Amino acid sequence: RGFETRAIHAGACPEPSTGARSTPIFQTTSYVFEDADHAASLFNLQTWGNIYSRLSNPTVSVLEERLANLEGGRGTTCTASGHSAQLLTLFAIMQPGDTIVASNKLYGGSITQLGKTIQRFGW
Repeated sequence: RGFETRAIHAGACPEPSTGARSTPIFQTTSYVFEDADHAASLFNLQTWGNIYSRLSNPTVSVLEERLANLEGGRGTTCTASGHSAQLLTLFAIMQPGDTIVASNKLYGGSITQLGKTIQRFGW
């Protein structure tokens, strides 16, 4: 498949109950569990599934799969804000005692995040 086709369809399947081609937008915060054992297996990460939209959401999952496909990656993590993305990236690469060098021309919130918030982590 070409890039344009993958940009539209990668990571998505037709919606099974309606056959709709476009990915539906799931505007929900929570999901129903079959029973307590099912909930436990989801929270223990023994079974794949949605628990709470801040952790996973079918619409966001399609976006993540699509981006990974387009970039030739194995996976992707989407966040709700740039600050979230910055922290996730820094958690992966920083250790206590490391130093961040950044321009003072960054967005003010980023300067605060880099200059004050992350000091709590010893970076």
